[in-house]
Amino acid sequence: MNEEQRMAEVEKFKNYFSYINRPGADKLLAWLEEAGFFTATASTKYHGAYTGGLVEHTNHVYRRLVRLADEEDKRQGRTYPEYTVDTIAVAALLHDVCKVDAYKVEKKNQKQKDGSWKEVEVYGYTNSLPLGHGEKSIIQIMRYMQLTEEEMLAIRWHMGAFDSAVKGGSYDMNNAFAGSRLAAMLHIADMMATHLDERANANE
Repeated sequence: MNEEQRMAEVEKFKNYFSYINRPGADKLLAWLEEAGFFTATASTKYHGAYTGGLVEHTNHVYRRLVRLADEEDKRQGRTYPEYTVDTIAVAALLHDVCKVDAYKVEKKNQKQKDGSWKEVEVYGYTNSLPLGHGEKSIIQIMRYMQLTEEEMLAIRWHMGAFDSAVKGGSYDMNNAFAGSRLAAMLHIADMMATHLDERANANE
């Protein structure tokens, strides 16, 4: 991703963020900018592993969630949307704010194809606030802006079965998904963004 593409993704994010209309949203956006959200990578070597990868991934999740929520409303024959645009934007745009300082560039010796070793720059994982993935996002958001209980559930469990608590035997994810369509849809939107929108070749 070049700088022009990254700035286009930042502009899209800020346009989507304008749907969030509650006290503290402006301060939260200012913190995201200051903390490096718009230059952060989405992972160390998987999806969005480059400068601006996190904001690009976030925008993908937002668009996927908007479509999923609309499809679900139509399936249920709803006259009015189940979730406001404000809630959709909050869940999608803020689910991964915990990654804002998680990946740092570091130097590492890497074996080359010809068998030689070369020092290269790679992204390494760091976590100065080890509170859990979804939990950390919620705590960081609520320093500036309030969340509804359902928004908290969605952000907390957006990792689905990949969450460490689920791997450890917790049934809370199942309870969250059973009680909240938003939580289930955010996880699905996250998976669709990661595995469909962010494939090395999206047309494969």
